[in-house]
Amino acid sequence: MTAVQVVFVLLSLVAVVSALLVVTTPHLVHSALWLVVTLGAIAGVFLVLAAEFVAWVQVLIYVGAVVVLLLFALMLTRAPTGPQPDLTVRRWAPAAFVALLVAVLLGATLVAGFQDVRLDLDQAVVGSAEVTGETVFRRWVLPFEVLSVLLLAALVGAIVLSRLRSEDGDD
Repeated sequence: MTAVQVVFVLLSLVAVVSALLVVTTPHLVHSALWLVVTLGAIAGVFLVLAAEFVAWVQVLIYVGAVVVLLLFALMLTRAPTGPQPDLTVRRWAPAAFVALLVAVLLGATLVAGFQDVRLDLDQAVVGSAEVTGETVFRRWVLPFEVLSVLLLAALVGAIVLSRLRSEDGDD
């Protein structure tokens, strides 16, 4: 194994372990901080794969904006930030089964879909802003726009659910 492969494996292990801690930690703020570790390890994986632009976008958007927004939402609302053991105890076995099933299906799909694909790293500058922009906005523009509409719908749904909950509560 080369040094790059060792770093890749170590970063991958950090990402997997911290991702498991995100969903198993009963303390909500600790879970958000483990999410920072997970996203940072994923950015490190992108750096090892010579995708510097994608790594910095990962750090700036996900670690710098999404996690900070999540922490501000936790701190500015009346959401309990202490341990919530009653939320994590119930139905853990079916959730673990479904998660394992989804992981196996996703892995099988990736292996079946990309088993014959070989990247020629000499022909393109992998991870550069030019290659990433051209790929996203020429080949993947429709899925990119569908994803943006899906995220907008999720945001509107979250606002509606929070308003319904606050109207029913004792505010």
